[in-house]
Amino acid sequence: MSQKSRKRYTAEFKAQAVELLEAGRPVPELAEELCISSNLLYAWRRAAERAQVGSEGPRAVGERDEADDLRAMRRELARLRQENDILKEAAVILGTKPRPNSEP
Repeated sequence: MSQKSRKRYTAEFKAQAVELLEAGRPVPELAEELCISSNLLYAWRRAAERAQVGSEGPRAVGERDEADDLRAMRRELARLRQENDILKEAAVILGTKPRPNSEP
């Protein structure tokens, strides 16, 4: 069995291809011109969009974005609910069993 070697493209090449797409060039036409598959162009465009959304600029030290805050709050909420459930179970157990040595 022979392995096919994959062709590697530079980040600059990918960025230029995405720029051409954003300029309004049709994907099939550009793919044929660059001798690559149209699926590859779509993937590069999605990756560029994700990179743009994720990098809204540098943040100050210690500053967190809203998604991080939301995840932290959800973790804390889950922890507090678990603690609450444990306390409810303990109250039921302690409330139904008579305490030893409670009579003088």
